[in-house]
Amino acid sequence: MSTDKQQGARTLRRLREARGMSWGDLAAELRSLATRLRFARIAAAQPASIKRTIARWEAGEHPPDERYQVLLAHLYARTPLGAVALGSGSDFQELLAALSSLGVERDRLDELAASTAAAVTESGTSLLAFLGTRLRRHLAAALARPETADLPLLDELDVATAAVDAQVGSVPFVRLHLSHAAVVDACRRLLAGEQPPTVRARLRRVAGTAYALAARLAFETHDDGAALALYEQAVSTTCGADPSHRALIRTGQTMVVYYATGDIARARRLADTAVADACSGPSRLVRARAHALQAEMAARSTPPLHRHARAALRLAWCDLDTDTSDDPMGGTFSKGRLEGFEGVCGLFLGEAEAAEERLGRAARALGGSRGSVQRAIVLADRALATLRSGGPGAAETAAGQLHECVELAAATRGRVPAWRLRQARQELRPWRSEPFVTELDDHIHTALVGLPSARRRE
Repeated sequence: MSTDKQQGARTLRRLREARGMSWGDLAAELRSLATRLRFARIAAAQPASIKRTIARWEAGEHPPDERYQVLLAHLYARTPLGAVALGSGSDFQELLAALSSLGVERDRLDELAASTAAAVTESGTSLLAFLGTRLRRHLAAALARPETADLPLLDELDVATAAVDAQVGSVPFVRLHLSHAAVVDACRRLLAGEQPPTVRARLRRVAGTAYALAARLAFETHDDGAALALYEQAVSTTCGADPSHRALIRTGQTMVVYYATGDIARARRLADTAVADACSGPSRLVRARAHALQAEMAARSTPPLHRHARAALRLAWCDLDTDTSDDPMGGTFSKGRLEGFEGVCGLFLGEAEAAEERLGRAARALGGSRGSVQRAIVLADRALATLRSGGPGAAETAAGQLHECVELAAATRGRVPAWRLRQARQELRPWRSEPFVTELDDHIHTALVGLPSARRRE
C-alpha cells in the first residue's frame, strides 16, 4: 500500500476515534444520515456490513464510494456538538485530505465540498438545499397546504427534473440523486393531498416523470430494489394519463428489470406492454423506441426470436420514416439510436458484419455529454461485432475500439457501459497475452479501478 493511502486510511481512523466512536457507532451515524438523504440501500444495510466497509477504508484497501463520501462529508461538516465547521483545521477539511490521499479526484472533492456546504449551512442537511431558492420558497408553501399547489409550481418541479436528467453523463449519479430526491419527496407529499382536476392531472404526469428518473438514478447507484419499486410507482402514477408518456416510462423500466434481475421473460412482457401503450398514444418517436426495445428483448431471448425481432425493427423504422418534427415527445428517440438497437440485435441474430456497420453509424450519431452513456454502450457493442465478424486483425481492432469506451465508462460511471465493456473484454480472452490486450487491461485498471460494473444473471 502506498504511503499516501496509508496516510488517508490513518486519517479516517483518527477522525472516528477523536469523536469516541467505534466502528459500530460510526455505522449507526452513517445509517441515520442515509435515511435522511434517501440512500435507501445503505439505510437498510445491516450494521455488521457497514462496519466491514469501514474496516476496509481504514485498512486502505479502497476509498469510500461516492455515497459514503457524501455521508461522511455531512457527518464531519459538523462538530460533535452540532456546530457547522468547514474551514481550515476542521474535521471536514481533514476528511477531504484523507479522501484525496486515497485517490479521490480533485474535481470530485470540490463538488463534494460545495454541495455539502450548501446543505449544512442553508437547511441543516435538508434535501431542499439542493433545490433553487425560488423553487424552495414556492414549494414550502405548497407542502404546508398541498391543496394550494398550482400549475406554475408543477412546471417548476418538471423543469427541475429535466435539469437533473440533462446532467446524466456529466455529473456523478450520487450527486444527481441528491439533487433530485427533494423533487421526488415533494411529488409524494403533494399527491397525498387534494387538488383541482386540472392541477391533479398535471401533478400525476410530473410525478411519473420524477419517479422514473429517480428509478434510473437508483439503478445507477446500485440500489436495484428502490429502482424497481420507483418504476412501479411511476407507472401506477401515470395510469389514465397520456399513454405515450406511460410507454416511455415502461421502456426505461424494461431495461432496468433486465439488467437488475436478468429475467428476460419479464423484460419481454414489459416491452410488449410498452408497445401496447405506445400504439394507443400520439407519439411516433415513443412508438419507435418501444418497438426497438421489443426487438432487442426478442433478440436476447434464448433461443433468439428472429422473426419477432425483425418484425419489431421494421415497425420501428416505419415510425421514424415519417415527419416527426411535430411529435409531442420530441427528442425521445432518433434514427441514430435505432441504428444502435438494430446493431445489438444483429449481434444476437448472427449478423456481426451488418451489426458492426450499424453500430458505427450509431456511435457517430451520439454526441454530447447527454448521449455519452449510450455512446459507451454502442462502442462496446461495436467492438464485439468487430471481433465476431472475424476479419483480418479483428481482435486487435476490437481492442483498439474499446479504449474510448473505457474513457466514457470511467467518466459517466454508468453500470450498463461497464457491463458491456466487461462482456467484450471476456471475448478477447483467447488473445490475453497479446500486447494490444495487455494495453487495454492496463487502461481498464487505471481508469476503472474501484468502479463496479452492472450486475447481470445469465
